[in-house]
Formats: sequence, C-alpha cells, structure tokens
Amino acid sequence: MGIAYCDAAEVLVWLVQLYTILLLVYAVFSWIPDLRFSGLERFLAMLVEPLLMPIRRIVPPMGGLDIAFLILILLLQFLVRPLLGNLVTSACAPLY
Repeated sequence: MGIAYCDAAEVLVWLVQLYTILLLVYAVFSWIPDLRFSGLERFLAMLVEPLLMPIRRIVPPMGGLDIAFLILILLLQFLVRPLLGNLVTSACAPLY
C-alpha cells in the first residue's frame, strides 16, 4: 500500500513540473503575436487561466505587465513543490 502512495506523490510532483512548463509556454504565446489565437494557445488558456484569474484579481496587470504568471510559478516552485517533496519523502520512506 505504501508503494501506491509513493507513486501518487511522485505523479503529483511531475504534474506540478508539467504545469509550470505549460505556464511558461503560455507566456511565450502571449509575448509573440503571431502565435496567438492558435488551437494550442486556446488549449493552454483553458488549462492555465483558471489559476491565473484569481491572482489577477488580487494583483492586476501593472502598466501592461502581467505578473500573475510569475506569482503562480513562484507559488508552485517555492510552496507547492516543497510540500509535495515532503509528501514523497514520507510516502516513499520504508516503514520499520
């Protein structure tokens, strides 16, 4: 039973990394006008915007600069990943 928890925790860490990469790709799409409004950009928006919108309500874009991406990436990398790392450590540690 411990192995299943270990695998699930590792999958969660992997998903956070994948979501961070999706955020970065979405940011690149927003910076290059020729890439906007493609099918991939709309798909990424569907995945990314639900988490960006609440951040934008708290910290609106300033002077055309949207820092919601940066805030979300920082939250994922410095808050969520360490918590998941602790989960992986505790779930994957052998029980004696």
